[in-house]
Amino acid sequence: MTQRVELATVMDRLAVDELITDYAVAVDDGDWEAYRALFAPGGRADYRSAGGIEGDAARIAGWLARSMGLFSVRQHMIVNRRVRFERLEQDTGDTARVRADYVNPMRFAQRDAGSTAAVPSGRPDLVCGGRYDFGLLRTSDGWRLSEVVVHEKWRTLAAPSPEQPQRHADRAEQPGAPTDRAEPSGAPAEPKDRPAEGS
Repeated sequence: MTQRVELATVMDRLAVDELITDYAVAVDDGDWEAYRALFAPGGRADYRSAGGIEGDAARIAGWLARSMGLFSVRQHMIVNRRVRFERLEQDTGDTARVRADYVNPMRFAQRDAGSTAAVPSGRPDLVCGGRYDFGLLRTSDGWRLSEVVVHEKWRTLAAPSPEQPQRHADRAEQPGAPTDRAEPSGAPAEPKDRPAEGS
């Protein structure tokens, strides 16, 4: 491998790593325009293992925008990133796969309602973790996501406190419960009376 190829590989790895970080930041900040821009044309995401939906980037962004209002705080971390470059039409390096683990603490918005504090206090109400599988494609605009698949492995709920409505804890503990079933990016599942298309 020549120095030029080695440098190109390093630059690609940095660009791929930045894209994954941009994904986490867009979801945590609720920047859905930025979220959609991270995907290649035809890119899709699948959050069904965590009680979410599957669909193209625009549909997923719309669902996340509606769902994320449940949480005032979300800060998921994507770690242990393993990058593998693959071959597309006999050219190595135009696609990539990333497998990474995540931990996502979240706090219900209703707990902070009416608070005048600049920074919400208290522990998270829900913490979940698992693994992401990302598919990436090199485009004329740089690296973009072609696929995002979430594999939730665990979740834990804090004990309800006086300011936290018991209904949140009760519903989040039930598999497939409407509205409060949260995926790793902080989004709950579709209500039962509104089945997800393509799920």
